[in-house]
Amino acid sequence: MPIVSLENVSKRYPSPQRAGEEVTAVDDVTLHIEKGEVYGIIGYSGAGKSTLVRLINALEPATQGRIIVDDIEVTALSERQLREVRSGIGMIFQQFNLFSAKTVRANIAYPLKLAGWAKTDIDARVTELLSFVGLSDKARSYPEQLSGGQKQRVGIARALATRPAILLADEATSALDPETTHEVLALLKRVNEEQGVTIVVITHEMDVIQTIATKVAVMDRGRVIEQGDVFEVFSAPRHPASQRFVGTVVKGIPSPAERAVLRERHSGRLVTFSFRDGGPSQAQLFVDLAEAGLEFELVFGGINDIRGRAFGHLTLALRGETQRIDDVLARIGRQVEVTDIDREEER
Repeated sequence: MPIVSLENVSKRYPSPQRAGEEVTAVDDVTLHIEKGEVYGIIGYSGAGKSTLVRLINALEPATQGRIIVDDIEVTALSERQLREVRSGIGMIFQQFNLFSAKTVRANIAYPLKLAGWAKTDIDARVTELLSFVGLSDKARSYPEQLSGGQKQRVGIARALATRPAILLADEATSALDPETTHEVLALLKRVNEEQGVTIVVITHEMDVIQTIATKVAVMDRGRVIEQGDVFEVFSAPRHPASQRFVGTVVKGIPSPAERAVLRERHSGRLVTFSFRDGGPSQAQLFVDLAEAGLEFELVFGGINDIRGRAFGHLTLALRGETQRIDDVLARIGRQVEVTDIDREEER
């Protein structure tokens, strides 16, 4: 059974500009998140991602549809009952949301005090979490004395304090530099793998999704326009919004403007070869071209890795006799997707 299910969920707000009209932030979304997954929800600003988070943790009521969290239909609960559901959901934020006047230890202890834990149990749990996130030496420090990465680690520890089954990370790395982002994502992986916490990652950064997520949903204008295994969605994106995200990390087939620049810099016939995990290797491609007596130059593209599975596109400028190029492309095309850019433009 999924630990989180959204079935035909929509959220509408009164329009701030036009009286009597509504703005749709989430539009007929259906998602199923399995227990133990790291599920990424990606989309540009305004896509509806943060609203979706507030629906999952019941901070916002859905306008329509059903939301089921850990076998409980939250759309049918009173506010008092919702507070109990929220206690099983941890949350970390882009701006950390720490109490500036409280020490690191006090920040982590805060949700445990609210939950009515005994002092000895609080002390033991906080000590355990400080060790887990690598901040035992910062217990008496205040947030202003910490780096951004350290603040986020405190935020993660606080979110885990009551042993939630689900952790929601809303743009949790957007305020961090690349190195610190890597450290925080590594910690979230440990949270998932060692503690079995289901993590929902909300972000506009594809790097974050490909590093940590197992499944992904792409949102655009309030709708989920593509979802599934991260490798499948990003190695062969069907929707233009998904294709734009992939293009931020891996260059695909060059655009007309990019082709014009390539032709100014490189002679030869432009051909793009697309690779997916399990197919022939790049090395074999180069061997085949060399054995055919062709000159070739890598001019555009790249290969990406998602959890040990590779995909990508390499555009080469091929030089040699036209018929020889045609023959070798026909042979390679039986195993690798080939886009003969120059030939397509001639048609």
